[in-house]
Amino acid sequence: MILRSFVLTFCLLALVAGYGCATPVAGGISKLGYSVQVGAFSEVKNAERLTSKLQNEGVDAFYFKKESGLFAVRFGDFPTHQAARRAAKKIVGEHGIGSFFIAPPLKRNIIVEQGPTSTLPVEKPVRKQNRDDMGIIAARTAERFVGIPYLWGGNTVVDGMDCSGFVRAVYNLCGVNIPRTSAEQFKVGRSIGFDELVDGDLVFFGSSDDRISHVGIFVGGNRFVHAPRRGDEIKVSPLQGSGYFKKYVGARRYF
Repeated sequence: MILRSFVLTFCLLALVAGYGCATPVAGGISKLGYSVQVGAFSEVKNAERLTSKLQNEGVDAFYFKKESGLFAVRFGDFPTHQAARRAAKKIVGEHGIGSFFIAPPLKRNIIVEQGPTSTLPVEKPVRKQNRDDMGIIAARTAERFVGIPYLWGGNTVVDGMDCSGFVRAVYNLCGVNIPRTSAEQFKVGRSIGFDELVDGDLVFFGSSDDRISHVGIFVGGNRFVHAPRRGDEIKVSPLQGSGYFKKYVGARRYF
């Protein structure tokens, strides 16, 4: 009840602020609504700088690497295209951005387009969407972030938000909205045993179930992708047999 109240309160505040929020579903997980994408930066620092500015203004933004190799910034979870467009025009006008793109909710069947650089969700009406498809998409999307220095929230967010902010950004790109912090993320979704881990599951670390301190995305082969610490690059690390495994608490599945 507490988590659901938090989500409803967050959505209400977001709507008042003009940034919108999709309708939450049971467990604090919701299907992402319309989002706004701006920028096409060749330097990650420029995307990072814009993201930080937006977050300092209360906009829940993140940056990511596109298939082209350029970096873009996304924000918002809007119930309608019109609401997203209004927010986009406001942000573009205030920050002197040349253009924007409204990303619709993912509704059609989704697959992973094969190829060395084609790892983000691609909408194609080819087969029924299932959990395995989405897990693979999440894992491959997470791998695209590897090597990117990830600073979540500029100087205004407490340490420890980078890891949860990273996995939340990946899930947003896959059309799913999950809670902000690793502790909240651990409380929702379906509990998965270690032997059941598949691509796209989140793996959590800490001293106990009540003290979650880190999270990453399992990508198969005893590996997970994560933001190790504030200002560090996104990395692939071994799960079992590493120092991280000593603090392994459990895993969750959201698709």
